[in-house]
Amino acid sequence: MDIDVERGVQRYMCGRYFLDALPELMQQQLKIAKAPVWSARYNIAPTQQVLGICLLDEVRTCAQFRWGLVPAWAKDVSIGLKAINARSETVATKPMFRDAFRQRRCLIPASGYYEWSGQAPHKQAFVIRPERAAMFVFAGLWERWRAPDGSVLLSATILTTEANPHLAALHARMPLILGPEGQAEWLGNSNLDPQSLPPADNDGQHYYPVSPAVGNVRNDDARLIAPWTPRSDDLFA
Repeated sequence: MDIDVERGVQRYMCGRYFLDALPELMQQQLKIAKAPVWSARYNIAPTQQVLGICLLDEVRTCAQFRWGLVPAWAKDVSIGLKAINARSETVATKPMFRDAFRQRRCLIPASGYYEWSGQAPHKQAFVIRPERAAMFVFAGLWERWRAPDGSVLLSATILTTEANPHLAALHARMPLILGPEGQAEWLGNSNLDPQSLPPADNDGQHYYPVSPAVGNVRNDDARLIAPWTPRSDDLFA
């Protein structure tokens, strides 16, 4: 199912992101045992495949997940559209997320993410990027769901938290972004309270307007992250 930002996905946070870091760089920065198999993508949307890093036998291992958590008890995968994000304040107690929170955490790397600001029909798309680091690392959860035909689906969600002052003017929420120490805590400490993990520094992120073309999931190339002016939109004609 395609998600059209201009028809309502703005209520999600985060609902679109991009990842164009080299696999070798991700392996080094995230301390992954083996470099991931990944090609640059600039418009990752719910229901699509996302890259996640799990701790398996104390080793950081990559896997791909359907974006939108589908708990083991779900009747079908459509419930995942209601669970592309999980609020860090309630993730430990909500039935949708609490089992994954206790047992199946992951890291989700992103070179940046998109947000929309303003009132329809004139919402402006922005991209938020790290100021200094090569990528963000979001706190995530993953689940394993068995379909009636016996096939297994792996799915994931991204945690969100209250936006820091730098981003609050853009949106009230932001992904829960982890530094190196927070990543280790998130993967390894089953008793961790997500609220004890501080959000990213205010000066660690910057944002600028990008083309409305990012609202269409069929658009997926590096032009989406270029600074935008109305005249530049003819590039997508």
